[in-house]
Amino acid sequence: MPRRKSSVVGREFGEGVRNAIERTGLTHRKLAEELGWDEAKLSDLVRGKGGVTQADLERLLGYCRVKPLEADYLLALFRETRESGYLKIPDGPPDQVPVLLNQERLANEITVWSTNLVPGHLQTADYMRAAIDRVARSKSIDYEKVITAKLERRKLFHWSRTFLFYIHEQALRLPVGGPDVMKDQYLHLLGMAQRDYITVRVVPTAIGAHAGISGSFLRLGYEKFEPVIFLEGETSGLFLEDTKSLAVYSSVLKLLDVQALDPEQSKRLISSILV
Repeated sequence: MPRRKSSVVGREFGEGVRNAIERTGLTHRKLAEELGWDEAKLSDLVRGKGGVTQADLERLLGYCRVKPLEADYLLALFRETRESGYLKIPDGPPDQVPVLLNQERLANEITVWSTNLVPGHLQTADYMRAAIDRVARSKSIDYEKVITAKLERRKLFHWSRTFLFYIHEQALRLPVGGPDVMKDQYLHLLGMAQRDYITVRVVPTAIGAHAGISGSFLRLGYEKFEPVIFLEGETSGLFLEDTKSLAVYSSVLKLLDVQALDPEQSKRLISSILV
């Protein structure tokens, strides 16, 4: 099946509108009749295809009695649906942006390159807590809730998806928490690497400069949509979807594939650190 042209912000917008409609209990056909629209117009709106004005959307949201904060969010997404890429500045840490979590659930291939820490998907709760304790913290964020949300990502692990983690050796050797925390983290990492749909590959320090020297990133691959790159900053999360960016990051991953140890060698390296 050919991949559809679809953007992260378009998918997020469509899901938000669908949720608003579902709460009314009306079918799309009935709602279109109430608004005096063709059903195709409503269908295009939900799929993020355009064909409506902001006034049309405001009318729909008003009819569905969407609360002001939610309406403002959907209107902001609507304005961005034609942009290339999507910058999100969240209230909490970037990897807790609901948009990212939604996109991870849609993806069937998740590839991670991590330079400084064990990838978030593979972290233990104690490792997460120790890492958070050493960073600049905002008084407005409940970090225990952040850890709980991070652990929810474990539900992504399923045989229907494939996961590929490239990790720099320095990320594995960085002491986060005490010896017991690191021991549990290594054991957890080795245990996850035994699953046939999870591949862990280490880029050794010995090779020196490497393809991923510019920093960590996440690549989401979909069965029906074009892939997406996610970059996490200190106070923001950036989705890249343009052809040029996708090509550049694809090249980085191809080189990492050459530079990284194979899965068995990677497991042996992790085991040697554990001893």
